[in-house]
Amino acid sequence: MPVLYEELRVIAHRHLTRQAPGGTIETTALVHEAYLKIVDQSRAAVQDRTHFLALASIAMRHVLVDRAKARRTLKRDGDRWRVTLDEQVIGVDDQPEVMLQLDDALNRLAEISPRLARVVECRFFGGLTEEEIATALGITVRTVQRDWAKARMLLRRALQS
Repeated sequence: MPVLYEELRVIAHRHLTRQAPGGTIETTALVHEAYLKIVDQSRAAVQDRTHFLALASIAMRHVLVDRAKARRTLKRDGDRWRVTLDEQVIGVDDQPEVMLQLDDALNRLAEISPRLARVVECRFFGGLTEEEIATALGITVRTVQRDWAKARMLLRRALQS
């Protein structure tokens, strides 16, 4: 874990810089909360570095979605926000609806194709490269590229409806 800690901080920082300024969660807090979620899953057998980073990306998604749910509870706004997956700013604290809409769309995508949802989690939430995603999921880089394009198209449709 000490070797991967700095890498997790880089991933968390990269993700948090894509969010709107003024968020209340910091890089260290996101890393620690994600790590606690990973450790809490006693059934999860980590195979290697890339597998651990893939698990961390899922955990970071869950942390951010949980924070968005808490913020929405405070605000109770019903507005819908337009979202794309192009390195867009998504503010968990000031726009919890956006994160929750994305999470809902990802859950629906996972029902259709779990692998597509995993690619999105690894890339969008975990900041993994195409090569790292391919290694983590046991697929080729070209398959990751096709899955990413397909997942973006399906999520775009889901978010527009």
